[in-house]
Amino acid sequence: MPPRGPVPTPHRDEPLLNDPIPFPDVTPAEAKLGPTGRPMPVIPEPKPVASHGNARIISMCNQKGGVGKTTTTINLGAALAELGRKVLLVDFDPQGSLSVGLGLNPHEMDLTVYNLLMEPDVTFDEVVVPSGVPGVDLLPSNIDLSAAEVQLVHEVAREQTLQRVLEPAVSQYDVILIDCQPSLGLLTVNALTASDGVIVPLECEYFALRGVALLKTTIDKVKQRLNPRLHIDGVLGTMFDGRTLHSREVMDRLVQAWGDTVFHTVIRRTVKFSDSTVAGEPITSYASSSPGAESYRQLAKEVLARVETGEPARS
Repeated sequence: MPPRGPVPTPHRDEPLLNDPIPFPDVTPAEAKLGPTGRPMPVIPEPKPVASHGNARIISMCNQKGGVGKTTTTINLGAALAELGRKVLLVDFDPQGSLSVGLGLNPHEMDLTVYNLLMEPDVTFDEVVVPSGVPGVDLLPSNIDLSAAEVQLVHEVAREQTLQRVLEPAVSQYDVILIDCQPSLGLLTVNALTASDGVIVPLECEYFALRGVALLKTTIDKVKQRLNPRLHIDGVLGTMFDGRTLHSREVMDRLVQAWGDTVFHTVIRRTVKFSDSTVAGEPITSYASSSPGAESYRQLAKEVLARVETGEPARS
């Protein structure tokens, strides 16, 4: 008969499934560093704008899919609007994810950005629609846009088509964000030609890191041949999980390669982003007090600080 008394807990080296995931030991100095491994700078509050207009056009660009371009476009746009900026979102992806993410049905659109590009009698004011987010408008898109890439090949000055149709919007908005498709084709070249700046959302994962060099080459060619004012506003780490060594190593490599071009703000993984997409609204309103919403508010301040000063925030 076994002896009575408490059953001793067996010794184990590996944590069980429900155990908290241990963080590596850090020194007090390291504990003050942000997710990018650099001290977080103090980013000033953006100044209010007296009037709207003279928009800065920014493309969300990465030829790899699933890195957070559409999520960043929606939530950065909403965060900029909270800061008093008037924002236009341009869905320039034939998948129409940006439009769907703001609650639009791609099969019920009368006019889209495709019509604006390809039909001379269609005006900007006919196509733009409210996004449902205060201070944010939308140029919607659906699968029709996929035909534009083929049709534009035969057009004169085909790379400047988007720039031409966005001209009426520049005087109406403070920021125009273009959600590019995951490729480096003619639509993406159009977006880069129309833009003042590029934000590169980059998943904190090794394969995403490998493709950035090819994107940089494309941006350099567009700047040299089509758009001398084009500037990389920043590289944004997305889907970051600080509990994994892999995410931290990718972020370290990113900072080593791009330096201060990398935003201090990092977007961490959270299920709230998927939930807000299903709800058809940005995370800033769906889960206003969540860490994801606060990250995009911080990113909006950092973007405006870079645009207004022309320099990234220093650590």
